[in-house]
Amino acid sequence: MQFLVSTGRHHGFESVAEQRLLLVLDFAAELTDVLSQPFRLRFASGGGWREHVPDFLALTRAGGWLIDVRPGERIEDEDRVCFAAANEAALACGWRYTVVTGWRSHVIATVDTLSAQRRPLVDQFGLQAQLLAGAAERPRPFGELVQQTKAPAVARAHLLHLLWRRQLGIDLGRPLADAALVWRACW
Repeated sequence: MQFLVSTGRHHGFESVAEQRLLLVLDFAAELTDVLSQPFRLRFASGGGWREHVPDFLALTRAGGWLIDVRPGERIEDEDRVCFAAANEAALACGWRYTVVTGWRSHVIATVDTLSAQRRPLVDQFGLQAQLLAGAAERPRPFGELVQQTKAPAVARAHLLHLLWRRQLGIDLGRPLADAALVWRACW
């Protein structure tokens, strides 16, 4: 079971790949609920009946996402037929559909690092205000931003927390390091 801060409860998964997706969904913001294996889809294909159970239905403030998780190298023609049927079902319901085939390793490493500070933090030293002010005018390197605070070692945890909470942003296309640029989120 994976606990999601955004829903406030645990959600089931059957593989490491599915657990990673749940972590990314929790980070992706605007998530309101996730249903594991939400329904069994029965459809006609090639003169017979087939069944498929999608892995997740993610509900966000912007709408629903029906999601299957399968490593790219394990997808076969039969899977593609099931995915096409799931896509049609999603469209009929007004949802989007996707198949998650994997992640860039640095993306998962970054989201995992940020998730360590996803729960509420007590800010006894006012570090979050310093970090937000430090990134207010222009993007700043992660390391530089924490160094300009009263307590850099503690500020790292608060910076990760602010990144998880979307008050500050980073480029997930690059690994998280002291040189990674951090900017004020524009909501």
